[in-house]
Amino acid sequence: MEVKVGVADTARELTINSSQTPEEVESLVADALKGTSGSLTLVDDKGRRYVVPSARVAYVEIGSADSRKVGFAT
Repeated sequence: MEVKVGVADTARELTINSSQTPEEVESLVADALKGTSGSLTLVDDKGRRYVVPSARVAYVEIGSADSRKVGFAT
């Protein structure tokens, strides 16, 4: 699943491919924005951790990963 995180005052967004469910990611985002943890922490498919201070989170887009197509479309 693909998760995009917009960081305030930054031109680029953070794009993470995660094996977590959309519900799990949504819960992590909601908890971070409530201020219970002070930061949003997400883990990608390769085990890398991304930590963004919750005050800097501009938006979070939760979607499915695009499957790569090989060959010609018919």
